[in-house]
Amino acid sequence: MPSMNAPPISHDAGSRLADSTAVPRPLPLPLRLQGGQRPLSAGPGATASPGGALDVWADLLGGQVLDPAELRTLAELASVRQVLQGETVLSRSVHALALVALQGGEVALGLRTQDGIFRIERIVRGPAWLDLSSAWLGLPHGMDAQALGPATLVEWPQDAMARRLPHCPGLALRLIRSLAREAHALAMNTHELMHKDAPARLAHWLRQRCEPLPGQAGQASVTLRDRKRDLASQLSITPETLSRLMRSFSSQGVIEVAGYRVRVLDLAALERLAQDG
Repeated sequence: MPSMNAPPISHDAGSRLADSTAVPRPLPLPLRLQGGQRPLSAGPGATASPGGALDVWADLLGGQVLDPAELRTLAELASVRQVLQGETVLSRSVHALALVALQGGEVALGLRTQDGIFRIERIVRGPAWLDLSSAWLGLPHGMDAQALGPATLVEWPQDAMARRLPHCPGLALRLIRSLAREAHALAMNTHELMHKDAPARLAHWLRQRCEPLPGQAGQASVTLRDRKRDLASQLSITPETLSRLMRSFSSQGVIEVAGYRVRVLDLAALERLAQDG
């Protein structure tokens, strides 16, 4: 399908993922904000605002309202840092000392080979956790991570969190549930890769990102934010196979592709494809 080879999604990923051996800057404690970042604090009367700290906490901890004590704990222990495009965010050669979340921006998780090539496994958009588990285990980060563009990280030192959580059982439970969601998502992704064929994996990926089209029953829209090579890497297929599958879905009348956008013409058929394999 010609549109799959269009510039918006067919650039070489290397143009976006510049090689970087930069070591993440030390975590500033107490909280210091770089680049004009506003303070991540909340008192008893604070209210959520678009893109504000309260929204970040809610997205990371299950979307529930946190009480003032929990908000104060998160704000007091948080440190914020800005990273630039191509900068190393996490390294598998570095022991994790903090819980790391992405407040805003895009970060690629994957593996940096010995020859310096960064192989993408998945792309994370904030707010989202980047590494919630390694610091609790005293292990190096499980994956390498590199910024796809300017990004804002929020980090909580594991030792300080461990001292505070006995006094904040509600927050401890939220973190346990967040860890459980992360583990569940990884288990599902592993199942998809091991037990579904390439068409089913692509259909499932599209289905997860469908946005309903107003007034168009049974149809949806998917915005393609990833480059073709990056998307193929996430699905463990080649870019050529991705193009072939998109052409196949299009010829079956399931989708149509135009630049950055995929229009799902038959949502039920897409769901059937996602269950096959």
